[in-house]
Amino acid sequence: MRRKFSLFIFTLLAIVALWWFGRRLDWGVVRASLNAADWRLVGVAALFICATYVMRAFRWQALLAPLRPTRFHDLFAATTVGFGAIFTIGRTGEILRPAFLSLRDQRVPPTASFVTIGVERIYDMTTIVLLFAANLLWFDPPAFSVARYRQIKIAGLILLLSATLGIVGLIAFKRLSSRAIGQIESASRNWPRFLRHAARVITHSMEQLARALGVLTNKRDLLVTAAWTAFLWGAITFADWLVLRAFGLRFGLSETIFVMGWALVGSMVPTPGGAAGAFHAATAAGLIFLGVEREQAAAVSIVMHLVLFGPALFFGLYYFLRSGTDLARLWDTAEREAEEAQNSQSIAHTQEAKDVSSS
Repeated sequence: MRRKFSLFIFTLLAIVALWWFGRRLDWGVVRASLNAADWRLVGVAALFICATYVMRAFRWQALLAPLRPTRFHDLFAATTVGFGAIFTIGRTGEILRPAFLSLRDQRVPPTASFVTIGVERIYDMTTIVLLFAANLLWFDPPAFSVARYRQIKIAGLILLLSATLGIVGLIAFKRLSSRAIGQIESASRNWPRFLRHAARVITHSMEQLARALGVLTNKRDLLVTAAWTAFLWGAITFADWLVLRAFGLRFGLSETIFVMGWALVGSMVPTPGGAAGAFHAATAAGLIFLGVEREQAAAVSIVMHLVLFGPALFFGLYYFLRSGTDLARLWDTAEREAEEAQNSQSIAHTQEAKDVSSS
């Protein structure tokens, strides 16, 4: 019931966002802009986005390596199923990715899958924030947008500072986690039973996160995952640039990254259809800031949304239909494993039983 209610609310939000996005557009001009686009460049952009799923699978394999060896084919299938779910039902569908991996390879602990998904988000968010903020240092805004640009630059620098502090905090957590876990375990030995259970839940989650964050302190793992992240976002940036060129916009790397920053803000809204409405409005706003006409900006945002989110749907449907599972079972598995990853109850109960038997 809660899942259906959330889906209803986010669907309603998407409808409102799409209405806001399109309420003042001349759709005849938008259609003409779409017809005039170079769809060969759009097709090449889509191929580059397809390549990013391969890069994501290799990066996920590197993140899971300290926890459990995995097969690339299973990771690629789970990645496309997860991103296909994002395109259809929104960001909440991302939990299907680790659940589908566990169904294909039961050796992979659910907790490990979900923790590494969180680490992936850290990598991606940090990368785009660094790109966006660093780009602001040499970005040359249009003359009519100079006043507004100062506010954007301040916001970008705040994001850069926040990302830097976040990375420092994670590295500090990794280095101090063993001591903190030991202190919690030592202090909780004489606590009441329900408090000992809560302490074990916390320490187990800390252990999983610390192991997953090992890539931040292991030079080789950090180099591998950072390299895949660089390739990944390089491909996404090039795909976005191709879409802009397909509409005759002679923007360079700096303008492309600027638009990507706006698109990221829209993509974070968890509406169905891959942040439908919010993505379009935010991307179009970034393009309008650069002097693009409103209708052309709308056309670009529509195509860019399809290029970035659509290709995974074809791969995802293929692997999902071949898996022989139904969506309800997969979703129930995802929710169950997400809860297990969050509180690690099964492990805590096992340890509790050992304590009772030994006493």
